[in-house]
Amino acid sequence: MAEQRKPVRRNRGFDDRRREIVQSAASLFSKNGFGGATMEEIAKRAHMAKGNLYYYFPSKQDLLFFCQEQSLGLMIEGAEAVVETDRPAEDKLRELILIHIRTVLEEFPVTTAHTDFRSLPPDKLKTLVTKRDRYERAYRSVVTAGVETGAFKVHNIRIAVWAILGALNWVVQWYSADGELNVEQIAEDFGDLFVGGLTQTRTLELEL
Repeated sequence: MAEQRKPVRRNRGFDDRRREIVQSAASLFSKNGFGGATMEEIAKRAHMAKGNLYYYFPSKQDLLFFCQEQSLGLMIEGAEAVVETDRPAEDKLRELILIHIRTVLEEFPVTTAHTDFRSLPPDKLKTLVTKRDRYERAYRSVVTAGVETGAFKVHNIRIAVWAILGALNWVVQWYSADGELNVEQIAEDFGDLFVGGLTQTRTLELEL
């Protein structure tokens, strides 16, 4: 009778190693895009055998899901903590923006993996969509509070939030760690842009 193999116990060290793999492969994704990178190239960049890589990520879809789920988890945790504070809506929005930029550029810097998620299997996609909706609600809560206090002038809160999150997610497409702007400066500039925009009246004169 064949001996049955015991299931592998996946502890914190397992997830830590997966995070290291994701981060070590970041420059590869930045160069070739997530879809253009192969598992063999990812293994080489992570300094490990291809077979060992499959132990941590059976497929690129699993790697993509891990990155999305972990980054969303960090952003949700940070965003909901910000929402619970007594700070003004303007300060809260700036902090939300900082959390987002830090997460996608420092914690999980894998460029297109933050936007290329619809190729996931339906069950994994549903999980991420649920988390994204929860994350979006934190932003809507802050913008709504700003409107109620008169700090923000917003005609459609949902569209305003979509515009903010769309811009924040797209930063991974053009950001370069070797560029002139660092993560903190980008977050500050985005904060100035969006907080400033939401505090303006809707009738603006265009200067030519």
